[in-house]
Parts: sequence; structure tokens; C-alpha cells
Amino acid sequence: MKAHQKMLVGIVVGTVAGLVAHAVAGDAAWLSWVVTNVTQPVGRIFIRLLLMLVVPLLFAALVVGIGELELRQIGRLGLKTLGYTVVFSGFAVLLGLLLVNLLQPGAGFSEAAREAARNTPSTLKAAPKPGSSSPVEILVNMVPDNPIRTAADGDMIGLIVFALIFGTGLALTDSPGARHLRQTMQGLYEVMMRLIDGVLRLAPFGVAALLFSVMAQLGVEVLRQILSYVAVVLLALGLHMFVMYSLSVRFLGLRSPLTFFRDIRLAMITAFSTASSSATLPTALKVAEENLKLPRHVSRFVLTAGAAMNQNGTALFEGVTVLFLAQVYGVPLSLGDQAVIMFICVLAGIGTAGVPAGSLPVILMILGLFNIPPEGIGLILGVDRFLDMCRTTLNVTGDLAAALYVARGEPADEAIPEAPADPSTS
Repeated sequence: MKAHQKMLVGIVVGTVAGLVAHAVAGDAAWLSWVVTNVTQPVGRIFIRLLLMLVVPLLFAALVVGIGELELRQIGRLGLKTLGYTVVFSGFAVLLGLLLVNLLQPGAGFSEAAREAARNTPSTLKAAPKPGSSSPVEILVNMVPDNPIRTAADGDMIGLIVFALIFGTGLALTDSPGARHLRQTMQGLYEVMMRLIDGVLRLAPFGVAALLFSVMAQLGVEVLRQILSYVAVVLLALGLHMFVMYSLSVRFLGLRSPLTFFRDIRLAMITAFSTASSSATLPTALKVAEENLKLPRHVSRFVLTAGAAMNQNGTALFEGVTVLFLAQVYGVPLSLGDQAVIMFICVLAGIGTAGVPAGSLPVILMILGLFNIPPEGIGLILGVDRFLDMCRTTLNVTGDLAAALYVARGEPADEAIPEAPADPSTS
């Protein structure tokens, strides 16, 4: 059985078993014991294993990708990639906010559903709050004053900025020590990818445990109520993927959208099954170079940075979820508040870790900023894994669409100076 098939089995088994247990046992003490002492710990261990690998993987991937480039390549490719990311992330969040305001998926939630969410334990820690909601202050705070503390605090935006600066310094330094450091960082990246692969082998069990825990506690009533939220997220993701990215591929990449989606289907399936942009990176690189025929120096830079930065689906999901929970709890948000949420989501989409559940701490941080009850996150935990798989597919598709755009005008045979061999992605 293939990985994505095992994942689907885990989703179905966890959901059905949880709903059956809730219907049969209800509030029975034994079911509460099983959830508290068996399924919740298994699910939490799975998530913590993934989060454990985020910092070293993200840092190594960016440093390796940038360290192989010349300064002129970094500037040219970096500006095009960043511009594409910001523009399309903005479109994604705006689309999500418009649909939430139009369709009102959070209206009509029962008090029983809110109470169930309050009683759903979560070990998630909110991301650090920005010192100010001012765009200028947020931009200033993106530059870390202490990269070690930044990594320890889970400030992914600051970590990315430091990794970009460190990788640039590595690319500018041509010495035996620097070349050895490049090889060391490559080795660190390969070790992290191997560990990610090992952890993801446990994904069907972790996902089944997470879904069982939530469904056994909340039951089918709450599941029915959040279907409207799921439908809005899927609608927004689908519109952005098949409309916005098709337009991008046609007019910015000068390719046929149908051919593009056919060529990248392996990367899309991998992204859906793993729910991890970082874990999909080797497959995305293979697809970009062998199917899309993109220059290697472009695919390595854009896709490595994109796995950590070009998270359009994540930014869209965060905006939709914050406004949805505001509607659930009746917290009014002005147009100005929603504009600030949109700005934070665009930045957070750049800095969110490319692993399952990586966006949830950011959502908790935004909920706290606008006085929306953070326990509302319990309402979406049961369906987050499926939505994570969908938005990761959009993220990876966006990375490849961005690489297609950035590759325009780039020489196909441009050499990469002092590039260490990478058998896993060549």
C-alpha cells in the first residue's frame, strides 16, 4: 500500500472509530481514559516529532540552497521569488477573507459546540506576538537580534531572515573552511530529510489517533456544523489553485496550465499524502528539473526557499480560520482589523514551518491579538489534518508555479560554482 493510501486509511479509521465510540459510549469513563491516556498521547507525540525537526531542517535547506548561488543570482532570483510570493499570498488571503465574509460559515454555532471545544485539550503554543501591528514595526521585527533565541521561541520569520543572511555570507566566502561548511550543511539537510521520512511513516497512526480523540469527544453534531467551514476552505483553495495559478502559468510562465498540472502531479500527490512542504521538497525538485525542464540553479533556489516561504495555502487557511472563529464567538472585526489580519497572514505564510500543523501556533497568536477565545482551535483540530493535506498541495503547486515564472530569462546551462554533489535531488 502506498503512503497516500495508508494516510487515507488512517483518516477514515480514526474518524469512523471516533464517531462510533462517541455514539456508543458517549461520556463513559473508559472512553475518556482511552482518549486521555492512549490516543491523545500518540497524536501529540507524532506532532511533536515533526515540530522537533523544523528548525534544523528549515535552516539547513535555506543555507544549502542559497550557499550554492553567486551574489548576482541571489539578488535576481530572490527579488523575483519574493515579489511573486508576496503578491500571490496577498491574493490568497484576500480571496479567503472575501469568502468568509460572504458565506458566514461561523454563524449559528451552538453553545454545546463551543463548550466541547473548550474541553478539547491542546498542547499547541501560540507563536510570539509581534511588538506592534504597524507594518513598519513588523518589518523591523523580522530581523532577529539573537538568532538562537529566535529559533528557541519558534519565530520562523526571524529564523528565515538569519538563514538567508547566513547563506548569503556562505555563498560569498570561497575558502576551504567555507566549502567544508557547505558540505556539513548539506549533510545536516540530508539527515533531517531522512528523519522526516521516518517520522512520516508513523503518520497514518498519528493521524488516526488525533482524529479518534476529537471525534470521540465532539461527535457527529459538531462535525456537521464545521462542514461549512471545511467547504469554504476547500472552495478558496480550489479557486486559488485552478484559477490564480492557471493564470500565472499561462501569462507569467508561458506554459499550458493543463500540461503544467499533468507534469507536477507526482509532487502534488506527495504533498497531499505527507502534508509537508519540506518533506515534498526532493520530489518537487525532481519534477521541476525532469518534467518542467527548469534550470537547476533556479529550481534549487526557488523550491528550497519556497518550501519555507511561499505558503499561499497556509496564509489563506490562517485568514479563513481566524475570521471563522471570530464569527463562531461573535467577535466583531472591522475592515481595519481584517486588513491587519491579512498583513500578518501574508507574513506568517512566509515564516510558517512547512510541516503538518505548522500554521496552528500562528493562528493562536492572531486569535490572542484580537481577543478571540483561543480554545476555539479545538473546533478545527479534527479536520485540520485533511485541510493541511489540501493546503500543502496548494503550497507545493505555488512553489512550482513560482519556479516556472522565475525561470523565464534564466540560462538553462548556467553553472553552479562549488556546488556539492546531492544524490538525493539530482
